[in-house]
Amino acid sequence: MPLGPQSSKIQSIPTLIHLREKHLQKSRFICDNLNVNVFVFLTFLPFKGKESDEQPQLSVDVGEQHAEALEENADKGVDLVYSLNDRPPWYLCILLGFQHYILAFGGIIAIPLILAEPLCIRDNNEAKSQLISTIFFVSGLCTLLQTAVGTRLPILQGGTFSFITPTLAILALPKWQCPNLAEPAVASSQFQNDTGPKLSGNSDELWMSRMREIQGAILVSSLIQIVIGFSGLVGFVLKYIGPLAIAPTINLIGLSLFIEAGKKSGAHWGIAALTVCLILLFSQYLGKVNVPMIAYKDKKWKVFQYPLFKLFSALFGMCGGWLVCFLLTVFDVLPSQSTEYGYSARTDISLDAVTNSPWFHVPYPGQWGAPTVSVSSVMGMMAGVLASTMESIGDYYACARLSGAPPPPTHAINRGIAIEGIGCIIAALWGTGNGTTSYSQNIAALGITKVCSRLVLQTTGILMIVLGIFGKFGAVFITIPDPVIGGMFLVMFGMIAAVGISNLQYVDLNSSRNLLILGFSTFSGLVLPTWFHSNPGIIDTGMKELDQVIVVLFTTHMFIGGFFGFVLDNTIPGTAKERGINKWKVMGHEDSKSTCDQSCYDIPFCNALLQRFKCFQYLPFLPSYKTTQQGASK
Repeated sequence: MPLGPQSSKIQSIPTLIHLREKHLQKSRFICDNLNVNVFVFLTFLPFKGKESDEQPQLSVDVGEQHAEALEENADKGVDLVYSLNDRPPWYLCILLGFQHYILAFGGIIAIPLILAEPLCIRDNNEAKSQLISTIFFVSGLCTLLQTAVGTRLPILQGGTFSFITPTLAILALPKWQCPNLAEPAVASSQFQNDTGPKLSGNSDELWMSRMREIQGAILVSSLIQIVIGFSGLVGFVLKYIGPLAIAPTINLIGLSLFIEAGKKSGAHWGIAALTVCLILLFSQYLGKVNVPMIAYKDKKWKVFQYPLFKLFSALFGMCGGWLVCFLLTVFDVLPSQSTEYGYSARTDISLDAVTNSPWFHVPYPGQWGAPTVSVSSVMGMMAGVLASTMESIGDYYACARLSGAPPPPTHAINRGIAIEGIGCIIAALWGTGNGTTSYSQNIAALGITKVCSRLVLQTTGILMIVLGIFGKFGAVFITIPDPVIGGMFLVMFGMIAAVGISNLQYVDLNSSRNLLILGFSTFSGLVLPTWFHSNPGIIDTGMKELDQVIVVLFTTHMFIGGFFGFVLDNTIPGTAKERGINKWKVMGHEDSKSTCDQSCYDIPFCNALLQRFKCFQYLPFLPSYKTTQQGASK
């Protein structure tokens, strides 16, 4: 269920597939009603027939079009309205694409809001609005890249929480800590209605220098993803990673962020609790309630049921808390003095960010300056890159199953990981402060809407680029009160931690070996970073760079937990059944019904060229590589 922006994203290959299959089964009853499969309530526009990649078909009636699409896919064992290669009408692409944008909204918007304080821009609304615009813009670019030449599955790309933990560890180094200023850091220049940032002054250099350090770390460490993808090392790496290495790694991503959630929620616990209750209400208590909607079809009005609360639970919960804060501000119930408790819940604190922000802001590479590179930052960021890689592989299998595609071949997985590495480099060059990864809450939406066309996700990418350029759009989200964000964080980070624990369903929890590995790796991931933060300057090897490497690595929770889990699981004797390896890998390779063949993973317009030269058969990221594999198997 798409509860939190990254809640279901951060998990292993089989866990994703298993959870998405359960989600699909629970949602199957929705698809009994033909109208629920698409946004029929939007069919006031003329509804054209389904188009294929080869040639468009004649316009038909709405019911006929749906029946024809379902009948065609039913012959192949699935109940999709639009399969991977289908081309829905342009207006349906826009509407469904906007839905995917909304589902990913929470995860994308959360990243710059988390980084605002460690980047020393807590009160710099200009910088925050530009970061929000930049991360939406880059997410759109990466989505287009992944769906066009990556795996070519309908997967949305966005920021990842795997990069947050090492980023916070880097910014916690003494040289990057924010100075204690008597006056809060504010933007020293006024917003201008142009296409580029006009930042100046010491406050701007204060945060830009920190951003350039993060950019450099992501830029260099992302080369690992590119190497792993283009060299075909994915299979080799997965061979030694099991549930006992994944579980503490993902679990600690959520647990390590509890301080950030506490800071935001502590601004007004009542509003934070209200936001949490609203999210739980929409996602759990009303998750199975379908909302009646009206559609005009066959020259008459019809009523159909739609799972509105299930799809937009996080958005509705956040907007509900936002609305309450707005009303309390209008009626002057909340304190008006910044020193009083509850002041941060007001919605008029950052209104100047909207009124003075530029209408258009086009992000560009190097807008914060040239990235800087240090060994300690790169080493710390590598942990986030590896974790993000493992998570994305799981999403590929889950997306293929729900979209009616065959299990992704080796070349598609290799190319997808490499493209994600390129996406992270793009994010580093543009300066989002984060990398890019696949969003599985959008994958879950495929099982509900039954619209799995990659064209829809490409439309989402275009929408993200357009809205990222619209400067005032990003500035609006700065007015979200801190306690509302904190309530969303409480649910989101808790789900991330729980998803990590869910990997343990494959291991024998009655084994003392497994309990020892799990307990020690998780507990060490909490103890060591806390001790290093409490004892700054304790490491002194005589080499400044080495000291920084040690501090960054040992203050990154997920690195500590994943490292100990990986080493102990591969060195302490244990059977494959006890470790959960067999069940973990079998779950990721179960056969699934498909509506298309392996050609759906081919790179467009390149097949003739790839088949012409035999040298391409030895490159593990190209479709021609499968020829070598098939020949070897014969």
